Amino acid sequence: MIVYGRNPVREALRGPRQVLRVWATKTAAREPRLGGGNAGQRMSPGTAAPEMIVAPAAEIEALCGSGAHQGICAEVEPFRYLDGADLLSRPEPLIVALDQVQDPQNLGSICRTAECAGASGVVLPERRTAGVTAAVCKASAGAVEHLPIARVRNLVDFLSEAKAASLWCYGADADAPVAYDEVDFAGGAVLVLGSEGKGMRPRVAAACDLLLHVPMRGKVSSLGVGAVAAVLLYAARRERGPSG
Repeated sequence: MIVYGRNPVREALRGPRQVLRVWATKTAAREPRLGGGNAGQRMSPGTAAPEMIVAPAAEIEALCGSGAHQGICAEVEPFRYLDGADLLSRPEPLIVALDQVQDPQNLGSICRTAECAGASGVVLPERRTAGVTAAVCKASAGAVEHLPIARVRNLVDFLSEAKAASLWCYGADADAPVAYDEVDFAGGAVLVLGSEGKGMRPRVAAACDLLLHVPMRGKVSSLGVGAVAAVLLYAARRERGPSG
């Protein structure tokens, strides 16, 4: 797998995935945040330094298939997904579950917010949902390298398992009667968000304990799924306090 962009490559070097080799322009190879040309300076402990190759921008663009490479790309091992049970076993987890979110930019944005907010992880269905691709790594600014992400066969079954583990499942729905700021998010919780445009599927919405909406004060009728995720995550984080 090829990841590209300065932040995604830097975080890949800091994260648990093995980085096999790095291609960089002369300018990017001197970037201090990447180790000033020595990628091994930024690598996670116990991993071998990758091969560093100085290459022209055209070659890097051909390798990664994008003009947004910022002069650097890297070959990394495939992304390692967890099982849903791994996230549910954590103490009072805060989990984001996504129902058929297919836009890589939205998935990357949500993962970046989830990592920054200290979420326990993100859950994705195996089908009809974007996975962790190079575009998602770029959109997340490399946050996916540090965020536990699980794939599950059936999202409704996962929510049932979450409720059996004493977690509350809150679904985001623009037509819900309860506002997000009327809820106490303390304890283990799953925040469920639906796809762009259609929202959650009816079966997924029915599997939630409570549906919430984000009040709209302006003339536009809705927020994007990434913005809703940010609102709910930081509302839940506020309820949990600085160490929750």
